[in-house]
Amino acid sequence: MTILTVRGMSCGPCARAVTGAIQRVDPDANVDIDLATKRVEIVSSAKVEEIAASIEAAGYRVE
Repeated sequence: MTILTVRGMSCGPCARAVTGAIQRVDPDANVDIDLATKRVEIVSSAKVEEIAASIEAAGYRVE
């Protein structure tokens, strides 16, 4: 499991956009998002760098 902090998420549509960005890299990824803490838990076989790049391309900042 990978845990990322994603800045810029504040609502349901933001969470869906981040989930979509992750699933573009790995359609089988399991994603759990906590908007209050900005934490994204990801179970995926994709590289973290690829996932982070996709999230950032969607307009969010990965820390």
